[in-house]
Amino acid sequence: MIEMNKCVFLDRDGVLNVEIGRHIMNVEEFVVPEDVPEGLKRLKAAGYKLIVVTNQSGIARGYYQAKVVEDCHKVLQGKSDNALDQLYYAPLIDHVSKSLMRKPDSLMLEKGLAKFNGDPSQSWMIGDKERDLIPAKKLGIKAMQIMALVPETDIADERVMTFKEAVDLILNE
Repeated sequence: MIEMNKCVFLDRDGVLNVEIGRHIMNVEEFVVPEDVPEGLKRLKAAGYKLIVVTNQSGIARGYYQAKVVEDCHKVLQGKSDNALDQLYYAPLIDHVSKSLMRKPDSLMLEKGLAKFNGDPSQSWMIGDKERDLIPAKKLGIKAMQIMALVPETDIADERVMTFKEAVDLILNE
């Protein structure tokens, strides 16, 4: 029998980096909160596959190039000792081109589950906005909302204020 893996899917802006209220235009604006690298390392040590799933419509809008997203992800990997297993981003926006990658669609999460033989029942999605959690609910993945700057959504299974609280909740489950 093939072993299934537990996964944590992670929205980026507002979860893994400080939300600045607009698109991050360059790597200098990409600020990783102190609790994030340690939290990622703790999840990794506990055997979770860590998969970033982020909408990055600024690419399609012409605000920045894909290299900015990739450079930000390099910063995140550097700070977390390369804890992240996969980084997916959806560069399109509906008025430019429809994309099933873009949340609230579920293709980024489906790709992660397929690549890592993920078990949805043992997996989590951590996001700040409702659109981050919708694909998780569709796939049977538990949904956790970080509510520091956004209104509460009814579809979250759990709600926390910080990334550290999210990690603690997952590891103490």
